[in-house]
Amino acid sequence: MALELVRKTFTKNGYRVTKNRDETALRVRVPGGEITADLLLQVSEIAKKFGNGKVHITTRQGFEIKGIDIRKVDEVNKAIQPLIDGMDINQPNGIGNGYPAAGTRNITACIGNQVCPKGQYNTTELAKKVEKAIFPSDYHFKVAITGCPNDCIKTRMHDFGITGMAHPLYESYRCVSCGACVKKCKGLSTGALTSENYKVVRDHSKCIGCGECVLNCPTSAWTRDENKYYRFSILGRTGKKNPRLAEDWILWADEESLLKIIVNTYSFVGEHINKSLAKEHIGYIVDRTGFMMFKNWALKDVDLNPLAVIRENVYWNGIIYSGAENDLGK
Repeated sequence: MALELVRKTFTKNGYRVTKNRDETALRVRVPGGEITADLLLQVSEIAKKFGNGKVHITTRQGFEIKGIDIRKVDEVNKAIQPLIDGMDINQPNGIGNGYPAAGTRNITACIGNQVCPKGQYNTTELAKKVEKAIFPSDYHFKVAITGCPNDCIKTRMHDFGITGMAHPLYESYRCVSCGACVKKCKGLSTGALTSENYKVVRDHSKCIGCGECVLNCPTSAWTRDENKYYRFSILGRTGKKNPRLAEDWILWADEESLLKIIVNTYSFVGEHINKSLAKEHIGYIVDRTGFMMFKNWALKDVDLNPLAVIRENVYWNGIIYSGAENDLGK
């Protein structure tokens, strides 16, 4: 098979065009950033057999197996089947054909409540649900999930940032008025708690769902609501043209609604993407079509829970580069 023909097709299997035109690097998906030791050994064996023995750990919690001869892509696609099976990756093109798309970057997540005491939920579990909902796809999306407002995964640098929020429930009869929760909320969070008449009052409009009150109450007067809630930040991005941080759109969103909004957004992109470009980032599509059009698509058939708070409009700031005239030159 001619090298040029191979180059035109292998990127659809998650391979990268590299500086050495005879070589490629395979992007291994690890949804949620969690991988078993056995699968790590598989990555190592593939790197030694088909690559140059080196593996790059990407910023998206996956791996790039470097130095693969592009004439061996078909062999590599068969060799990585245990990785695809082990990660439970959707594979509509059939077994042994490798990853079925070039886009939709690996879904990243912090370690969540499996390890971290501040994590509200199992972030890896949610990352795998998002993976199942949106992959495979050739669209350029980045989704990140973090377990608490400490935001170790840097959700605001992504198209969709999901932050776990604890809805604290207060049982006043357990409270001994020690003031530990009020002190922690004031010192480590937003000061949403105050003491009144030897009891604690919570201002819901100030609460960011960090769960510090739950963690620091010695009598369990504060507990986490069993329902899961999230902060949903949208359309942050890096890149060369107009980098910006994501802005909060929905607070106290439920998991089902978030998944629907993400899937609806893929439909929105399919309808409005500029097909004359090699790829168009979701944020630029929204900038071009207007936020209101995006919102109507994204919220189709979405039934937000009563606790949810949604901004009717969202505005972004950021550096805008336009040739010689840019923010730095003013």
